[in-house]
Amino acid sequence: MSKKIKELELNDLRKTFKGVRDFVLLQPLKLDSAADYTFRKGLREKKIRVKMVKNSFVKKVFDENGVKVDPGSGPTLLCWGADSAKALGTAVDAMLKVLRPDPKLPAKIKEKTGVADGEAMPLEKLKDIPTRQEAIGSVLAAILGPGAAIAGALVGPGSQLASILKTIEEKAGSAAPAAAPAAG
Repeated sequence: MSKKIKELELNDLRKTFKGVRDFVLLQPLKLDSAADYTFRKGLREKKIRVKMVKNSFVKKVFDENGVKVDPGSGPTLLCWGADSAKALGTAVDAMLKVLRPDPKLPAKIKEKTGVADGEAMPLEKLKDIPTRQEAIGSVLAAILGPGAAIAGALVGPGSQLASILKTIEEKAGSAAPAAAPAAG
């Protein structure tokens, strides 16, 4: 590749991956055209983009963006997009299972690494990261749980006292009308 073409490719990658913090790196091993089409189509339906990128370009572009990633050796398929790192990891893993339904068959694509918010991790861990909404929900549950218990402890005795007073009032109210006609 000439120097000018490399620079054009690098500029395009810089523009494409500016601000991308969640992605998955894969290595195609025995990927034929039908499997490649199935893989890309399945991910495209989930709004995930796939691009074959040279390893040295991956390292250079993401180092410039502040993401330390080691693409390893061999060609690299770069997957990015989706709403969250969890959705990305789950979709890519599902498509890998579609391409290799039987573990005895040779793998067509090998996982290299996943990156969530600039931190490299295995694909299995990427699938377990909570989404933004799940994280907010767990924080709210942690805050509201003890608050609900305190509110219940404060309201409970007052409710019991009100119930006892109402029962006494009802008994006193039913005894007074019965006594009045007997006196007259």
